[in-house]
Order: sequence, then structure tokens, then C-alpha cells
Amino acid sequence: MFALLAAGGAALASRISSLQASGRGRTDGERAMLASAFQAGAVGRMITGRDGRVVQVNAVFRHLAGGAGKDELESFRLRFDHDPEMAAGIRKLVDAALRGDAASAELAFEPGRPWFLVQVMPLTDADPAADGPDSGEKLVKWVVEDITERKLAEQQLRDEQANLSDFMGSAPIGFYSVDQDGRFLYANATLAEWLGCTPADLVGSQVRLHDVLAEPPPGASAAHSPFPGAESRGDVTMKGPGGRRFQASIVQTVVASGDGRSLRTRSVVRDLTPEREWREALHLSEQRFQSFFEEAPIGIALIDEGGRLAECNQAFLTMVGRPLRSIMGCPLAELFSAGERSTVVARLEQIKSGSDMIAPFEVNLRAQGRDKKMAQLYARRMAGGSGNGSGSGEAGPGSGSGMILHFIDLTEQKSLEAQFAQSQKMQAIGQLAGGVAHDFNNLLTAMIGFCDLLLLRHKPGDQSFSDIMQIKQNANRAANLVRQLLAFSRQQTLQPRVLNITDVLAELSNLLRRLIGENIELKMTHGRDLGLIKVDQGQLEQVIINLAVNARDAMAGGGRLTIQTSNVSTDGPTRREHEEMPPGEYVAIEVSDTGIGIPKENIARIFEPFFSTKEVGSGTGLGLSTVYGIVRQTGGFIFVDSAPGEGAKFTIYLPRHQSAKAAGATAEAESEARERSAGDLTGTGTILLVEDEDAVRVFSARALRNKGYQVLEARSGEAALSLLNSESNRVDLLVSDVVMPHMDGPTLIRHVRDKRPEMKVIFISGYTEDKFRDQIDAGEHIHFLPKPFSLKQLAGKVKEVLRDG
Repeated sequence: MFALLAAGGAALASRISSLQASGRGRTDGERAMLASAFQAGAVGRMITGRDGRVVQVNAVFRHLAGGAGKDELESFRLRFDHDPEMAAGIRKLVDAALRGDAASAELAFEPGRPWFLVQVMPLTDADPAADGPDSGEKLVKWVVEDITERKLAEQQLRDEQANLSDFMGSAPIGFYSVDQDGRFLYANATLAEWLGCTPADLVGSQVRLHDVLAEPPPGASAAHSPFPGAESRGDVTMKGPGGRRFQASIVQTVVASGDGRSLRTRSVVRDLTPEREWREALHLSEQRFQSFFEEAPIGIALIDEGGRLAECNQAFLTMVGRPLRSIMGCPLAELFSAGERSTVVARLEQIKSGSDMIAPFEVNLRAQGRDKKMAQLYARRMAGGSGNGSGSGEAGPGSGSGMILHFIDLTEQKSLEAQFAQSQKMQAIGQLAGGVAHDFNNLLTAMIGFCDLLLLRHKPGDQSFSDIMQIKQNANRAANLVRQLLAFSRQQTLQPRVLNITDVLAELSNLLRRLIGENIELKMTHGRDLGLIKVDQGQLEQVIINLAVNARDAMAGGGRLTIQTSNVSTDGPTRREHEEMPPGEYVAIEVSDTGIGIPKENIARIFEPFFSTKEVGSGTGLGLSTVYGIVRQTGGFIFVDSAPGEGAKFTIYLPRHQSAKAAGATAEAESEARERSAGDLTGTGTILLVEDEDAVRVFSARALRNKGYQVLEARSGEAALSLLNSESNRVDLLVSDVVMPHMDGPTLIRHVRDKRPEMKVIFISGYTEDKFRDQIDAGEHIHFLPKPFSLKQLAGKVKEVLRDG
């Protein structure tokens, strides 16, 4: 409406100017009409002389002036004194009016509003309606138009443009526009930042669109297009002036100008770098998770709501020993032992009924082609699962339904626990056997020794000779039984030397044939280039004999006993029952028969002492336990394979001895020792005998005195030290028991060495030599004579030590 009034005011002013130009040839009616038109409308009008005198003013202008001054012009000017800028603007208009120049200004009465367009324009002819004294006076017309609404609309438009510019500039995507020559007409701050520059570096510069492409578009391409041909979208590599590159996706449209001779583009750019980085991060995350899943040391299985296997890792497949394709999609219950399926299903049903997780429990997995695997099972509902499955089986592991199961393999742990329990049991029995053997050895030493003393006085033909021999023979049988106990408890004294197992078996073959009888065939097969072994030959022979006798008893109706040797090399540990053999080089001895076999429930117990399936009185039950003890004390292993009706095979693995020269040296040294010990056993010298067992001490002293030695006796270590401290006693050899109350043998030796470091020592004991060796200082040379010993063995050992020392 204000625009129409303004247009009418302009027409009216033009009309007045026309009338002025026509002179005075107007009637009073015309003048009245012009005056009325001057007063009408919403535009303020005023006519002044160039000197500022007001000639005519309409009511709108007078209202705007407000009457603050002596006339309307002065009052109008004073309304703008509130602001220096406005005051300066009105003064310029007043000055222009005085000069007769046209001028205009946009002014406001108050800060912000209302706004007015104030115009000054000269009139060359006098207005007939004016009351000026001089009709030829030059006048000035003032026009004041309210433009507040327009100013507000312009401000709003500017604000919207500013907002749009700010939005376009800081939008998370890039915008640009180029002309037909590829010159940048616009580029927002986001795109410029991606390119490593500012918008000013692109707009109005010499940079063209193709300059910011890492590679020019293939084929024919317009200067304004980053794509070949007529394509309007695609992925490109953009490169900034500073060299920064990034992958971008561009979508653009082309807009032609009205004349059709020029164009511009509207282009939107999306930086693909974050998206690709996100995809790469997601890919790496998926790979990491897959790695955690696949390489986890515990079995992981995902099952759907129908209880079928949906996914599993390699550890789980290893547990069940089956390929993935054979178990994928099958009911999980089929992977458990038949007796446990109902229990497992019932436990898993607890999760379906609402429990997030149940307490772990032990299960047996059916491992294909091998023994059952014991595992501890942890089960929980998968995150997002409803627990109310439909049983359709279509829900996979990624659907947020079903269950996740963790299986911790307990097979080895259970085996170790059983092995530990067996070891503890065998150790306890071994300690008991060793202790009993020690006490028996003291008794047997006295019995055998006094028999030897009696035999010195009763020759063959004497009535008492046969009685004494019966006593000695039974004592030796008892000694053999004690040696078996020590062999089982691995406490016997071994005298290992380097041997060729082929030679040992060849020497033993005739004895074995007599033992097994004529109705059993003996077959020996020797491997080629067998390695050497370091064992006690007598004990090894005892092992072979015991196994052969057991095989004979298992083949009452005849059969075949096969002994086979070979070299065996293992790269990894071998586990059988409760034993684990480390990797290495071994010589294997297989003793197999075609007898009745061994039931599975007895295999785990056959090496236990006193366990026997024979009739009462047919055996002691120490045969296989002795075999086990000798083999293990030698550093070897023994495994058994058998089943009822299929015979039995015992396989002994003995570590290979690498040095071939040692075999000859050891044999030569033993031969020399045997030669030295043969012949005359008499000697001279003073011997201090320390033994807390009276019977053993009395026999040993009498035996040595009979051989020509002077013997000093002591019942304890303290008494022995007292005798040694006497200056009058010169002792050449100390023979001492190892285990004595208060001061034992090793402690006695340490005290003796302080004053007589050159003293020769022989230890005697019912225990193995290894029992006290760790109590002797390193480098200490100590001789050892195990109990029970005969008069000849004692005298021979004493003479050997005194002569070699």
C-alpha cells in the first residue's frame, strides 16, 4: 500500500512541476485542486525556498516535523540530532537544498525505526499554489516517505542471505559453482578446507576446476565438468593448491543463463575419506574380533534358538575332532556323550526359560576317532536374545538370539590330576617300601654275614654246613625281594654302563627260552644301527625276564613271544595313560605275546605293587612294579597296549646314549675292577667302623679282623669323632652307616674332613646312594657299599679302596 502511495506522490509532484512550467495561466479551481492533491496521501511534502524559508507544507510533513523548532524544516532537522550519523545526513540534505541540488538519504528518527526516505529536488518555476512574494522565486521540494517496512524486509533478506551463506560455508559437505570456463564463481569454506586453502584462493583467481583434480577426466571433458562425457556424478580424487589429496564424490547440475551464451554449475562435494576410514576401521574391528574368536584357546560355539550349531571356532572343532561341515547345523546335544545329553539339554533349557547365565558344569564331548574330551561348559544367552525362541532355527549368531557356549578343555587337567593322584599313591607306597627295605637290609646283612662267618668254621661235609647254606639261601631270596621293593620305589643302587641292547638280548636269549618252555615260540627282531643305552645290565635283564615270565603265564596253551628293538625319534611329547614322555631320541624294546590279554580296567593298575590277577601263591605282585621302577629310575618309560583275547605288548623306551667311546671305556674300567677284586681279600691297616645296628657292626668287625685289619668300633657319629680325636689312633679308612640317630654319616664326614681331609671313606646303607649324595660337598670322593652285603663283598670293597687310594 505504501508503495502505491509513494507512486501516487511521485505522479503528483510531476504534475505540480508541469503546472509550474505552464506559468500562471491556470484558474483558481485548478489551483485549488493542486493544493488539495498536495495535501493528500501518506507522503510528507514540503516546498521551501533555497534560503530555507518554508513555502508550503502538507499535514503529513508537519506531523513528522513535530513542531520542535521555529518552523517545520527546523523542527524536522532537530528530530535527527539524537544520532550523529543521522544529523550529518539531514545537514547534507539541507545544504543540497540551499544549493538547489537534488539529494536523498535514508534516515531514522530513533535507533532501528522508523526509517524514512528523504528526498530534496529543485523546482525551476514557481508553483501557482505557493504564496511566495516573488513568482519567479526558485523553490525546493522535500518529499518524506516511510520505508520502515521495506528496510525490515531488506534486513530480513540480508539476514536470510547471511544465514544461507553461513550454512553453505560451514556445511559438512562442500559446495562450489564454476562457469563454462571452469572458473570458480563460488566455493564454500568446507570445500576450501578440504583442499587446504581458503575460498578466496579459488574464487576470482586463476585456479580452474581441472586444477583441483589429481587426474584429468579421461577422454573428452568440458572445462566445467570433472567427469567424462555427459556424466553428472561420480568419484574423483581432488588435490588442493598445497598438494593435499582426498577422495570425493561429486554430484552437479548445469544451469544455463537466460541468453543461452553462458552457464554455471551447482556442485555438491562429499569427502569420502571419513567414510573409507570408518569402513577400514570397521573391517579391522571385524578382523580383530574374528581373530579373537578363531584363535581363542577355549572352544566357542554359538547355537540358535532351535539348539543347532550356528558357528564355532577352531578350538571347539579340535575338541570334537570333526570338520566344520560335518557338525554345522546339527543339534548340539549330539556332540555330547549319550548319558549326558539329557543333563546338558536341561541346563540349556534354563537359559531359554529366562536365566541369562547358568553355573558352569563339566561335560564329556564325543571326540570322533579318539577318547572322550572332558570340558567345562559355560553357557549364556546372547545379548539381545529374547529367550523365547520359536525353534525355527533361522536365527543365526548375528540375529541377537540363541546362546553362546564356552568350552574349557579339562582333558589334560583331569589327566594331570589322575597322574598326580597316581604319583602320590605310588610315592606313598614307595616310601613305605623303601623304609621297610632299609630295615630288612640291616637284618639281612647280619643274617648273611653271620652265615658267612659260620661257613668259615663249617666246611662242606660238616653236618651244619647244609643248614647254614639253607639259612643263607633264604636270606638271599629275601634280599632279592627287598631289591624288588627298592626297584619299585626307585631307591635301589644302580651301576649303569653303556650297552648295546642287541648284545644284551643275545646273551639272555638262551635263558629266556628255558624260562618260557618249549610250547612257546621266541622270536627276536633287532633294528638296524641301534643306538647305545646306559643302564644297569643286571636290572635290564631282570626287566626282560619279568616281562617274559608274565607273557609265559598268559599263554598257558602255547603261543609266541616276540621281542623287537628299534630306534625311535619323537618331535613332541607322547602321552599314555598318566605318563608323558618328552620328545627325544630313544631305543625301543617291544615285548609282545599272543596270550589272553589284559582287561581295560586292570591296565591302569598293573604297575601297582602287590596287584596281581594270578591265583594266591602264584606270585608276589611285584614283577611289573619292579619293571616299572627300574625303567623309570633309568630315565626311561614303559607303555602297555592290550585288550582281552588280543595279547599284550609292553614297549620300553630308553634314552639313547650318544657317546660310543664311553661304552668301551666303561666296560674296560669294570673289567679292571673285577680283576682287582678277585683273589686274596686280606689286608692291613686300621679301620674305624661306625654302625648303630649292633648285629651289622659285630659281623662287619669280625669279618674285617679275620682278613687282617685292625678295627675300631663306634655305635654313633659322636663316638666316632671321639675316637678320631685321640692322637694315639691312626685310622686309614672310615666305614660308616649313612642313617644314624643324632649325627648321620654325611655330617660325620664333614667334621672329619676339617681335621683329616685325606681320610678315605666307605658309606654303607640300606638306601640308595642317591639318597645321601646331595648331602655331600661337591667334589667329595665317597665310596658306597649297599646293604645287604656278604663278607666277601665287604672285604673286597675295603681292599679296593685302600689299594687304589
